[in-house]
Amino acid sequence: MADGDTRSDNRLGEYLRARRELAQPADVGLPEGYGRRRVPGLRREEVAMLAGVSADYYVRLEQGRDKHPSEQVIEALAGVLGLDDDAVAHVRELARPASRRRRPHPRPERVSPGAARLIQSWAFTPALVVGRYLDVLAANPLATALNTCLRSGTNQVRSFFLDPVARDIYPDWDTVAVDTVASLRATAGADLDDPRLTELVGELSLKSEEFRRLWARHDVRVKVSGTKRFRHPMVGDLTLDYETLAVNGAPGQLVIAYHAEPGSPSEQGLALLSSTVASQNEGADAPPVRSL
Repeated sequence: MADGDTRSDNRLGEYLRARRELAQPADVGLPEGYGRRRVPGLRREEVAMLAGVSADYYVRLEQGRDKHPSEQVIEALAGVLGLDDDAVAHVRELARPASRRRRPHPRPERVSPGAARLIQSWAFTPALVVGRYLDVLAANPLATALNTCLRSGTNQVRSFFLDPVARDIYPDWDTVAVDTVASLRATAGADLDDPRLTELVGELSLKSEEFRRLWARHDVRVKVSGTKRFRHPMVGDLTLDYETLAVNGAPGQLVIAYHAEPGSPSEQGLALLSSTVASQNEGADAPPVRSL
């Protein structure tokens, strides 16, 4: 399967192979010079031995001839490959028998009026609502002023990898790139045949070498909370924490809200940006002055 192709009947095997190739012998207690290595990472037989399964069985898992390992095997492989809780949950999803229900016709994701009004009311908190594939479904003015890549109607992943401005906005671009791709995989889950995802991954794989490389790693990380740094042309560098909130009744939608540590220079910078946005909005809403 090509790196940018999301369609496959062997998703579990591809995931295991990708993680095996990223694992290092030293991570599992094997000496660096243990045997002559012609492939990156661990050998199949090493993974099998450390997980307590037969080499033949592990080969069947990677080749897709056995797609539904037991919970015990999943836990054992997770320990060998160093998988965290998000990654283990992803493996369980990949190992679950596929549903034979007919795929419903996809509907455009929309934000409820209540959720849209809520984030618009947060004058001092940059906030946005993203959909299942990190499309920005709604954003308040402060979020857009903080980061032009967060405009409503854009896709966070596409903007991050294809908009040259993104490298100026994010001082830690390389780190955020890893997290962004891992978050896209987490939100997509095992449903990698979704036409929307296929189109997005295909486009980015063709246009961005960095995205193609990171997508092939099969990293999975659920976006819950964390810290990001932004470089703003007016207020300078801002270090902001973010929290995510699931939108009830809208599966896959998340509210992402940014906030600064109280008393920090970032809080002062965010307050200045907020006051600038408020002044601009007041000027835009003001009625025209008639000359006498």
